[in-house]
Amino acid sequence: MTNEAQAGFTLIELMISLALFALIAVAGLALVDSILGVQGRTATRLDEQGAAARAMYVLTSDVDQIARGRIVSNGRELIFTRAAPGLGGAPVEIRWIRAGDALVRTVGGAPQPVLSGVTAVSARFFDGGWREGWPPSEERGEDWPRAIELTVAMGPRGTLRRVVALPTRAKGGP
Repeated sequence: MTNEAQAGFTLIELMISLALFALIAVAGLALVDSILGVQGRTATRLDEQGAAARAMYVLTSDVDQIARGRIVSNGRELIFTRAAPGLGGAPVEIRWIRAGDALVRTVGGAPQPVLSGVTAVSARFFDGGWREGWPPSEERGEDWPRAIELTVAMGPRGTLRRVVALPTRAKGGP
């Protein structure tokens, strides 16, 4: 037998191939970790956007169904009565306010946290011009504004603003 028949890989060649394989494996793990991080941040962002969209939908639905009575606000909260067609009962009082870091909707005295991470809430009312509170005077206590704007600040995530036009309320009506 000759030496050429017994030829194989040397120890150095094996070490180089294992080192190259290890580099490829580390690069692959880093890529997978990066993809999982992006996926997690995307899922969190989508959850936040979904929660904000749901909160604005509920707010708009409430204001669209204002039934009767007074609309009251000091600019930091919004109180009114809305119809309760799905509940089959009498109209209920709705209160939108910031409590802690959450936007809270109170229905008939029961608080419902709607959106977390809220840093400020403000309401304005359009009646030929924007006003910070409603009613503008005791004489106009039963009047409704033409539109309501609710602004929800969410710190670094941005600000949500919803403007809802109100129907004209009949004079002397409920």
